[in-house]
Amino acid sequence: MPSAKRILLVDDEAVPRHSLAEQLTREGNYAVIEAGSAAEARAAGDYHFAIIDLEDGEALARDLRKDGFAGPVLFLSEGEGGAGERLAKPFRLSALLARLSAQLGQHGEDRAVAIGPYQFRPSAKLLTAEGQRKIRLTEKETNILKFLHEAGRTVPRETLLHEVWGYSPAVTTHTLETHIYRLRRKIEEDPGRAKILVTEDGGYRLGN
Repeated sequence: MPSAKRILLVDDEAVPRHSLAEQLTREGNYAVIEAGSAAEARAAGDYHFAIIDLEDGEALARDLRKDGFAGPVLFLSEGEGGAGERLAKPFRLSALLARLSAQLGQHGEDRAVAIGPYQFRPSAKLLTAEGQRKIRLTEKETNILKFLHEAGRTVPRETLLHEVWGYSPAVTTHTLETHIYRLRRKIEEDPGRAKILVTEDGGYRLGN
């Protein structure tokens, strides 16, 4: 399973903050960092997403940006007015989880991640190596690498096949193996001795 995304939850009311933190931890793959004030939020460390429920939340968001935070910010508010992404209170937990998933997904698509010697940008279907050498990927090749990176473990062939192609009786593991072969020819120094896209018993994983 991919590692839990760290969520900064800022609310000066302790009871609703604790309650929401527990629900996010239980219902989603999130690790919640609680902050009861702007000062605590600024000292919170690393996180992927900020949820802010403060009277002067927009000022805090500007400070977080100045400190280098580039992830999504969601304001919880009594109404829909104001700048930035907002979720009006009261709200259903499912609505908040959907908003988190969507915004983290979009943010992750734009963020480069390391795969072997490359920087991988899923949204651009691109691998960039040292010296700025670029490798263009097909949609299926992009989805194979993206799923293996997010999984962080060996993925069985059937699982990877279904995740990338969907459940279609016309698609077999031979289809996957053909794409793996072609992808290795693009990214491996020696495709016969793969170090980036590694074969394991029953599946594939990304090399360390």
